[in-house]
Amino acid sequence: MAKTNPGRFFEDYKLGQVIDHAVPRTVGAGERALYHALYPARHAMYSSDEFARASGLPESPLDDLAAFHVVFGKTVPDVSLNAVANLGYAEGRWLRVVYAGDTLRSSSEVIGLKQNSNGKTGVVYVRTRGMNQRDEVVMDYVRWVMVRKNDLDAPAPDAVVPDLKKVLSVDDLTIPEGLDFTGYDFTQAGEPHRWGDYEVGEQIDHVDGVTIEEAEHMIATRLWQNTAKVHFDATFRPDGQRLIYGGHVISMARALSFNGLANAQMIVGLNGGAHANPCFSGLTVKAWSEVLDKADTGVPGVGAIRLRLVATRGGEPFALKGEDGKYLPDVLLDLDYWALMPK
Repeated sequence: MAKTNPGRFFEDYKLGQVIDHAVPRTVGAGERALYHALYPARHAMYSSDEFARASGLPESPLDDLAAFHVVFGKTVPDVSLNAVANLGYAEGRWLRVVYAGDTLRSSSEVIGLKQNSNGKTGVVYVRTRGMNQRDEVVMDYVRWVMVRKNDLDAPAPDAVVPDLKKVLSVDDLTIPEGLDFTGYDFTQAGEPHRWGDYEVGEQIDHVDGVTIEEAEHMIATRLWQNTAKVHFDATFRPDGQRLIYGGHVISMARALSFNGLANAQMIVGLNGGAHANPCFSGLTVKAWSEVLDKADTGVPGVGAIRLRLVATRGGEPFALKGEDGKYLPDVLLDLDYWALMPK
């Protein structure tokens, strides 16, 4: 009897199937320090306990995307070990702040299946929830993945594509309990720009760039316990290259966005996202943002801002798609998210 896990293939998924993922993870100050070592992350809320306390939180939390990576990484052996590509995200919500000492685990439900016309792959839609040690949901999100078939003769399932929200409304967002930006220190945060200074349609070139290093990517995938073969095994791809984890690009672009969006402190919603082109070590990642919307949260001093974050491999800022509607070759990431900003 085989004792190793070859990963699930497309024909192994069933609509409504619930998968409880293995190996809970207790996070601590070490994860925060490593996150800031891997990415040039400088947002004050995640760098200073005192800044966080002045904003109504008991201490500095784990970076929102670090919590996302931990929850995501647990799903890989069960959802995307045999994936061709991670295709997109929707309806992502950060529901509770994660602090040092919290233990995170993940569970996913299969909410959609669609075999591709080539009969060799199919798309699996899952809704993943990350829970803490009190069984409170700290985040949930939907993602869809293209997965290989193992048995090409396995019958195609009835196609079910879930109806997902294109954009979360401000009412869908959860504002962390106690958060209050009325006494916000713009000097310590690093920029004077507040919620009212940004206009819908405004575009921001974040100027800086970071070259992706093979060693840092390998540390990151191990830190997040992401075991996808394409990230670890150079023999798995015909070109002999290890694919950079898409979340690594997300965190790098978010960190670069500090220059121009230093006060977009907390990510609370993920409307959608696409890894437009593959990223490999040696590429230099740059980023630009566009303000898509703004909303009042009703919480003292706190506004919500909807941002498009685009990571490129050094291409011209503000160029996204060609005349054919497809992403330009230099575009690595197109992410649509809600963040909280002082008013």
